[in-house]
Amino acid sequence: MRSRNPVFSRRGFSRDNGYAGFNTAPQAGGPAVATQGNPYAQPTGNPYAQNPYAQQQDLQYGAPPQAPATTGRMTIDDVVLRTASTLGVLILTAALSWALLPIDDANISRSYGIGIGAALIGMVLAFVQSFKRKASPALILTYAAFEGVFLGVVSNIVDNRIADGAAMQAVIGTMAVFAGVLIAYKAGWIRVNRRFYGFVMAAALGFILLMTVNLLFAVFGGGDGLGFRSGPLGIVFGVIGIILGACFLALDFKQVEDGIAYGAPREEAWLAAFGLTLTLVWIYMEFLRLISILNSSD
Repeated sequence: MRSRNPVFSRRGFSRDNGYAGFNTAPQAGGPAVATQGNPYAQPTGNPYAQNPYAQQQDLQYGAPPQAPATTGRMTIDDVVLRTASTLGVLILTAALSWALLPIDDANISRSYGIGIGAALIGMVLAFVQSFKRKASPALILTYAAFEGVFLGVVSNIVDNRIADGAAMQAVIGTMAVFAGVLIAYKAGWIRVNRRFYGFVMAAALGFILLMTVNLLFAVFGGGDGLGFRSGPLGIVFGVIGIILGACFLALDFKQVEDGIAYGAPREEAWLAAFGLTLTLVWIYMEFLRLISILNSSD
């Protein structure tokens, strides 16, 4: 089982395409596999099915697989540092595009075109990273740079032409959701298990399909499509989008927690940074869109 972002799928903390999450929590000094009392654990006969990072040499001496040594393994500091680096690149390029790409009547089409082009490039890079077996820091940072250009242009347009202060409101809203979900997750108010994962994935799939259909109707039929992104329906779907983003944050936190517990390699902290960045961008865009709709309705 692995976490997925509402927009892009990505590899979890894995080895041989397995994922450590949503199974049995590792036991200190004991076997990594325990099916009793865990309704989600499946007896596969493979002692590494639950902990993909357990040391293979343990089996040679008949010992139960132990968690790997901490040397070279991912820590929460690694995740924080790489997430900060990724978001730092995104924020820097967003600020530069805001300042350097004019949105006056004579240049708005060119600036918006550059922003859309950057978004498409960022999307391609995100898909490439999602299907790579290992994290590529250069690829992740390049994605963040292009995504920042897109966010800078779009935020500038919304802030100056639709709702003054919308960008700052969206940033504050995103930070509030992140902090709220983190507190709720650490306090145990959110239980991330297989049922939670299935519900979120089904809801996200339905949401994306509806938004895709709405976009196609808007492109080929003109207007606002089916109205899912404007008016009262737009407000409802904007709130749903933010809630989905919050749910995916919980999945991301679970993924990071499991990766650390099972001894994921340090370089996989870049995958955590990549996933968290994708989710935060999703939440920010939903806030920005919701604020735009609310101000357009005034």
